[in-house]
Amino acid sequence: MSKGGRTFFGHPWGLATLFSTEMWERFSWYGLRAILATFMAASPAHKGLGMSQETAQAVVGVYGALIYLVALPGGWIADRILGARRSVFWGGFVIMLGHISMAIPVTTSFFVWLGLLLIISGTGLLKPNISVMVGRLYNEDEDGRRDAGFSLFYLGINLGAFFAPLVVGWLAAGDRWHLGFSAAAVGMALGLLQYVWGGRNLRGIGERPGIRLTPPERRRFGRLAGLGAAVTAAALGVWAATGTLTIDRLALAITIVILIVPVAYFAYILVGSHSLTGEERGRMKAYIWLFVAASIFWMIYDLAPSKLLFFAADHTRLSLFGLPIQAATTQSFNPLFIMIFVPVFAALWVKLGVRVSTPQKFGFALVMVGLSFVVMALAASLATGGRVSVWWLVLVYLIQVFGELSLSPVGLSVTTKLAPEAFKGQMLGIWFIAVSVGDAVGGQTGRLSHYLSDPAYYLVLAIMAIVAGLALFLFTRKLRVLMAEHYHAAAMPPIR
Repeated sequence: MSKGGRTFFGHPWGLATLFSTEMWERFSWYGLRAILATFMAASPAHKGLGMSQETAQAVVGVYGALIYLVALPGGWIADRILGARRSVFWGGFVIMLGHISMAIPVTTSFFVWLGLLLIISGTGLLKPNISVMVGRLYNEDEDGRRDAGFSLFYLGINLGAFFAPLVVGWLAAGDRWHLGFSAAAVGMALGLLQYVWGGRNLRGIGERPGIRLTPPERRRFGRLAGLGAAVTAAALGVWAATGTLTIDRLALAITIVILIVPVAYFAYILVGSHSLTGEERGRMKAYIWLFVAASIFWMIYDLAPSKLLFFAADHTRLSLFGLPIQAATTQSFNPLFIMIFVPVFAALWVKLGVRVSTPQKFGFALVMVGLSFVVMALAASLATGGRVSVWWLVLVYLIQVFGELSLSPVGLSVTTKLAPEAFKGQMLGIWFIAVSVGDAVGGQTGRLSHYLSDPAYYLVLAIMAIVAGLALFLFTRKLRVLMAEHYHAAAMPPIR
């Protein structure tokens, strides 16, 4: 870092640019997420899409899953074609177009689906690469400053996530859905303006791809991308022609594809030689169990913008401290608690060091998210007699945040530690696929509502998470041997 010039809380001024850009991008993302499910489930008379709540839950789940899945190709495009800096700009631009598409106040759903597709594509370019640029603001020997810089960057994420549901939810009240979508578009536009205006402070970081594609490789990539798009379009066209294509079935098909991705990837790592040592193979076997545990966690945790949002809208008295709130406002509880408790948990992990192992932290996270749904089961039982206090959801989100702060930052750390040398650069993408799997499967759990009451639904998922958490506690010793775990987990906050 240069000694002179302006600083941002003691950090390179370029962090201010990336902080603001990410804050506004997260404002747009969490703002849309706070009203998307209720918009889809609202009847046409209320200017919604008229879906069942189960279908809306499946769509929101797949939407969230694809957001994390496309981070892999988005990172590759930056590394080989555009460079991180241009990837962030074009990603933000495409995201903005997506929100503008959704803001068009027409009755057809075409612009909604187009908007979601654009937002998914743009986020794949922006999300992984802006984090890369934050890391490159620091010299290689500035680990402590880099961690502190990421903590500030993470604050920007949660500021955007906190304010977005408040603003977008208020604007969208009274069936003004497209006005809410417009606020998300304005947020991304402000982020882009900040990014371009502050670009000179980035000191050339990310301007060129790491290993640019050669002309033959570029032509081959173009042919493969075109072929893939054509095959996908043809398959969807044939499916539509049969008259059996529905939103529910498409969401299920995408979920199956998402589930296949990690299975194929782990098989590729373990079956091939790749010059893996015996210790590396052992670590990967342990990591698979942690991956499954994380997927179960996110399956429940990321039901916030669908199942829990519907509960807020349909079964709670929407009032806090005597003030009326919107259902979307409940989506601000989570980032508020995260900002409060991140410093506490970061200090806790440093103090505990290796005395509490990664499997134990994951086990605690699963028990916490399971207990949160035990609370939901109680709230849902009480709600059969009328609306309940919104403070039930406050308690649920508080418990869940204790789980997230025990799993998300630790998961990032353990992924880098357990990755085989041959796959170091790819494994963080695999960690985010755990979120993708969890979101997709969580969306499909809405189908259980056809067979279970709401209290039973929450209780089944709670038992699944708690049993998985207890299993991790039970097999902690064996997993630690496989992991050769003798290090301090990083205290950096999670980045989502």
